[in-house]
Amino acid sequence: MTRSTPDHHVVVIGAGIGGLCAGVRLQQAGIEDFVIIDRAADLGGTWRDNVYPGIAVDIPSVIYQFPFLRNPQWSRVFAPGAEVQAYHQRVAESFRLRPHFRFGVEVRNEEWDEENHCWRLNLADGAVFTARFVISAIGPFFDPKKPAIEGLDSFAGTRVTPVQWLPEHDVRGKRVAVIGTGATGVQLCGAIAQDTQSLTVFQRTPVYCIPKPDFRIPVIAQWALRIPGLFSVIEWGALVGGSLGLWFMIHTPGAVMRPLMRAFDRAGRALYGAYLRAVVRDPEVARELLPSFGPFGNRPTLNSDFPRVFNKPHCSLVTTPIEEVVPEGVRTADGTVHEADFLITATGFELFSEPASYKRGRVTGASGRDLGDFFNTHGMQAYESVSITGFPNRWIIVGPYSWTGNGGWHGLADTAVTHIVRAISLADERRATRMEVRQEALDRFHQSMLRNGRNLKYYFTELNRGVRSYWKNADDDAPLLRPTTTLQARRAARHFPAEDYAYGQRSVDADCGAVVDHSQATV
Repeated sequence: MTRSTPDHHVVVIGAGIGGLCAGVRLQQAGIEDFVIIDRAADLGGTWRDNVYPGIAVDIPSVIYQFPFLRNPQWSRVFAPGAEVQAYHQRVAESFRLRPHFRFGVEVRNEEWDEENHCWRLNLADGAVFTARFVISAIGPFFDPKKPAIEGLDSFAGTRVTPVQWLPEHDVRGKRVAVIGTGATGVQLCGAIAQDTQSLTVFQRTPVYCIPKPDFRIPVIAQWALRIPGLFSVIEWGALVGGSLGLWFMIHTPGAVMRPLMRAFDRAGRALYGAYLRAVVRDPEVARELLPSFGPFGNRPTLNSDFPRVFNKPHCSLVTTPIEEVVPEGVRTADGTVHEADFLITATGFELFSEPASYKRGRVTGASGRDLGDFFNTHGMQAYESVSITGFPNRWIIVGPYSWTGNGGWHGLADTAVTHIVRAISLADERRATRMEVRQEALDRFHQSMLRNGRNLKYYFTELNRGVRSYWKNADDDAPLLRPTTTLQARRAARHFPAEDYAYGQRSVDADCGAVVDHSQATV
């Protein structure tokens, strides 16, 4: 039986970008009884776990940061991963978050306790945390995907995924095989190609590698970034420009937008094909690197090095499907065995926008409602991307329709956390112990996402039908992108109607005896 007073007012699950943002904003709202738990041994999330060669942001560094702690000393236009992780460490120190962290804590499942109006977090070591409110800050990327390739365990050499990269991994003089040409595989190949004895890249789907205008930021520019208000000017310029473009895409009638999209894809593919022919010496390789779809049919990446890798005599591109991995290397469908000493499987992660990423039994809400079952049955939906009916006192920082496509994950997290902290504050002001989004509010928001997202869905699911895409999920929906502008999303986070939630109280007699549940009352 859970005791009537939970261990913590708020538990934040995940110590990456979302967890850091939640900690800062909770403090600023005067909420001090919170812990941030993580199964790893330190904070940072993706930037803690990924230390493979070449890792860097693909959004300009001056935008890839929190609004409450600006960094004028980024070394490059696109900062390397170690620098981003150091920035996150600085956030934790600057806002004195260290006492709130609990590392090495893995949550096996979460259960809503209706009697006591709190969440039970059942941990891997058998212990239990209880919390009045829970914020899921797990982030957009869950566990790495396990490739559906026969014989992986039979490989006789070193086999790693990028997230498993260790300092002692050394590819110098090795025969290296890389499976996957997403953003991670592209970065890795460009960084290690020069050091390998041979590099064989297995490509299933080509990717647009847009030239990356990366260079060291001069000291004078770093000093200029200290000018008060300059960061805000840069940010607002990016937001306004991006918002205007997204507004045009969302609100232009389909009869006008669809021909424009088709023309855009034709022009984009033609330009990229010309670029590949200019930088890749082998015409056949240039043709194989050219996607058959438009520039945003799948997620493009900024990288200048990857196409040029195949100009090196010891580097090769393989587009024949993989049949199996054997002890000596990788066998393709034509019977060729590509020998390797070092195998890297850069096949991506389980994404937050994919229903199958949410396993049944992990989160059980009111009346036994299962989050994995809900998403897999009803599709990806959440009120303002953060809250779901049937799961009281619980929010998701990176939820369905949460990214506006403008800026980095820090801005997304801050928008979501603004909503969440305001919601918790509303509950506290009302002395409510139970807070649940109303079904009609969730339905209203979800219908607006479907209505506003018609042009986006056409682009991803019809114009680029059949493309294995980052943007759409197995249900042929596109719940990764929020079809509103960033400015609209931020305003909604600050001003959502308080009555979109139902508030309830639990009262206990002096001996902590019978519970009187007013959970359906609006206070």
